[in-house]
Amino acid sequence: MTTESENPEIAEPPALSRMAQNLKKVEELSKRLTRVMAQREGHQPALDGPNQQLFAKAAQSYWAEAMTNPARLMEHQMGYWTKSVAHFVEAQQALAKGGLAPVEEDAPTDKRFANPLWQTHPYFNFIKQQYLINAEALRQAVEDAQDMDPAEKKRLVYFSQQIIAMMSPTNFLATNPDVLERAVETEGESLVKGLENLIADLEANNGELVVKLADDSAFELGRNIATTPGKVVFRNRMFELIQYTPSTEEVHKTPLLIFPPWINKFYILDLKAQNSLVKWLVDQGHTLFIVSWVNPDASYAQIGMEDYVEEGYLAAIEEVKAITQEKRLNVVGYCIAGTTLALTLSLLKKRGDSSIKSATFFTALTDFSDQGEFQPFLTNDFIDGIEAETADKGILPSVVMARTFSFLRSNDLVYGPAVRSYMMGETPPAFDLLYWNGDGANLPGQMAMQYLRGLCQRNELAEGGFKLLGERLTLDDIEVPLCAVACETDHIAPWKDCYRGVQQMGSKDKTFIMAQSGHIAGIVNPPNRKKYGHYVNGDLTQDYAAWREAAAFHEGSWWPRWGKWLAKRAGTMIPARFPGDDGREILADAPGSYVTRKAND
Repeated sequence: MTTESENPEIAEPPALSRMAQNLKKVEELSKRLTRVMAQREGHQPALDGPNQQLFAKAAQSYWAEAMTNPARLMEHQMGYWTKSVAHFVEAQQALAKGGLAPVEEDAPTDKRFANPLWQTHPYFNFIKQQYLINAEALRQAVEDAQDMDPAEKKRLVYFSQQIIAMMSPTNFLATNPDVLERAVETEGESLVKGLENLIADLEANNGELVVKLADDSAFELGRNIATTPGKVVFRNRMFELIQYTPSTEEVHKTPLLIFPPWINKFYILDLKAQNSLVKWLVDQGHTLFIVSWVNPDASYAQIGMEDYVEEGYLAAIEEVKAITQEKRLNVVGYCIAGTTLALTLSLLKKRGDSSIKSATFFTALTDFSDQGEFQPFLTNDFIDGIEAETADKGILPSVVMARTFSFLRSNDLVYGPAVRSYMMGETPPAFDLLYWNGDGANLPGQMAMQYLRGLCQRNELAEGGFKLLGERLTLDDIEVPLCAVACETDHIAPWKDCYRGVQQMGSKDKTFIMAQSGHIAGIVNPPNRKKYGHYVNGDLTQDYAAWREAAAFHEGSWWPRWGKWLAKRAGTMIPARFPGDDGREILADAPGSYVTRKAND
């Protein structure tokens, strides 16, 4: 007599049982997915890509070229056909011989195709090779569209490359061997986990897809990130002012105030003790203050650049002066906060206010004549879409900016993480920088449009003046001693464009440092890491290419070099100042409350 479990015709194999359970989970998750998509808030369609005029112009240009130079285009088309057919024939012949030898490739190594099966398995190798042929054919077709406005051609190149990246076989379940192997190994559990990750990301962003890059549960502000001791000593509707607790017995007499960008949170400068610029500056004996901007909601719709200057910059400057009983201070502006610092310095010059002793700019654009990699997003169709979005919601949601920045590096910041999370079911890494990157901030509608129209599109600060608070603000009004730090591979604020803006500033005391690496890693580069060096050249009369050619390279972080520059302008040493010494009420411990507010709260 046999039991049910012993009867092979009745007993269900464990693997099939687990697979059945996972399929049931998929059914339940599908219902959750349907719910979240049904509740999706949505956004302006113009934010999803260029309008059809771009592709119409490209097609018109392509066929015009075909009429005037048919032999050239026929050569390209026949080349594509020949490669595709030859590839198919070679694959068939190899299969008939019982195998498929790897095809020699001239292209650089592509980490998307690291799995050996892309080379050794007939199916995957064929798909990969045909994808590369198709990608090259599309690039060639774009290049063949000759009679186009240069700015439109640049957009066409960008968006066609996005199509190429999106259509990679690594992005699809049936054509990604890593995903299929993981699904078999885990008996479908990886796909279930991946669907859970996808739904969680959609739910976290009201139906908008933003790929989570870091494990949120691994970090807590004030516990293992943004931990430098300090106190919130002032708060208004625009910002909280943090004064850091000194770590030295004496401090420089002149206080230092940092304005971080309000596109992101300030703690990029205070991730952890080992790479915290905040801690490093405190340890150098500076009375350090930092602005922690509010994360605006729809009630901030009418907040403009003038409010950031008056209720942000000027208010913070006055508070620091009052707390320290000093008439002057040193200031730092990072990214968009550096751009706005330039506006503030020009305004102070117009008003005859000498509160600022020196200014430092981190990766700050002030001349937007070359829009760089952002050019595809600064044309009227896209900005019109943003304007409609801000009119509808009152804010420019952080999800729009996050997606824009991510697609500038789509394989690394969109498709690669999406494959790992949604198809392989992996938990994102516990990486502090990526956690910060995902902790975005909204922008007030009015401020966003002033910035995009007046500064980015019309370049008013560098060309004729930016009108604000009854004044026409210009770069040559900036006469305080200044130090500018730009980053060699920065795709957000290219160093040559930062350099060009600094050249136009009126100061007779300028220092320009080009750090290796990009927008974040080039700035967050502590001396103990000994990873990236920097370039210095005191002659700022040359164009950027000549400056770079003559610049001297120095190993290691630029922080100590800037530290010496800053110390010369920071006054004598006095007994350390502590938060609350002036008798005012302490509002909270650092990092404060504004920084904890999420963009979709």
